[in-house]
Amino acid sequence: MEVNIDKIVELLKKAEQPRSEFVGLMDSFNDPFLVLIACILSLRTNDKTTYPATLRMLKLGRTPEDFAKCDVKELEKAIYPVGFYSNKAKQIVELSKKLVEKYNSKVPKSIDELCKFNGVGRKTANLTISRGFNEPAICVDVHVHRIFNRIGYVKTKNPEETEFALREKLPVKYWIDINTLMVTHGQNVCKPVKPKCDECPINDYCKKIIN
Repeated sequence: MEVNIDKIVELLKKAEQPRSEFVGLMDSFNDPFLVLIACILSLRTNDKTTYPATLRMLKLGRTPEDFAKCDVKELEKAIYPVGFYSNKAKQIVELSKKLVEKYNSKVPKSIDELCKFNGVGRKTANLTISRGFNEPAICVDVHVHRIFNRIGYVKTKNPEETEFALREKLPVKYWIDINTLMVTHGQNVCKPVKPKCDECPINDYCKKIIN
């Protein structure tokens, strides 16, 4: 049975599952720099912790110039207790200085270029392109990786493999929105352990491949 991705996306959009406050905040930015630094905060940290930390961070500034001159200790204090907060504070300040000095304070619109920054991987780079620039890019986190494998759309071992598999298979029209849809679905219904299949809007279209 071929997975009907068009129907799955349609049903997930209609389901209107509650988004986390952090996901809603990220979707509201429309600014590649804010998406970039907020995504760095979110790595290995749950949304409930990342959301208030991001709001505190934004009180210190909203531009590369602001954070290039920001005191690292002050930023550490603002973003605590996100995971690896000390390293992330240093990364954000260093990244901001590099943007000011080498990129005229403009976030590059290139995944390869973004991945040159310390602390920026493909997940963060793709989200910056899709949410910051509103350009097609596939941000794959644990939710996107898990759900696409669970429904049988791809068969991959890790998020990076999933990204490249989706680039080959997923229609480009879904690239920008797919992360928000799958993250929201993964947080509410298609959980890693004990997924709520009886509540799932795409239950009839899922192969239920549980790893």
